[in-house]
Amino acid sequence: MANTILLEVVTPEHLLLSQQVEEVIAPGVEGEFGVLPGHTHFLTTLKIGELRYRIGEHIQYMSVLWGFAEVTPHKVTILAEVAEKAEDIDVDRAQAGVEAAERRLETGGLPSEVEAARVSLEKARLRKRIAERIRRP
Repeated sequence: MANTILLEVVTPEHLLLSQQVEEVIAPGVEGEFGVLPGHTHFLTTLKIGELRYRIGEHIQYMSVLWGFAEVTPHKVTILAEVAEKAEDIDVDRAQAGVEAAERRLETGGLPSEVEAARVSLEKARLRKRIAERIRRP
């Protein structure tokens, strides 16, 4: 059995990542799941969350906003509505997004508006958390 698995992350706009990795941890709707080389086949839906993948001792981080994951023994394909690598996220912009979403949530409104504000806040906090992961001393 090989000691790596191909990870591909695809958004509607482009192929964001195609890399041999040793481990993938993704945000499934029923909970976080991990994949190692040789994993059994499965397909699952993704929620808003953090995608992590390991190459040796180095862990990379990415935000994923909904989508699907297809796993085979040799490949993990992430089809995401939106995905961003940690290094591509501006921390200050992410913080501004958190503050704006918090203000929208505080103003209330119709149930659909409150839900939209809650989702915006969840996405903004995720982006900020992931961006900060690679900027820690």
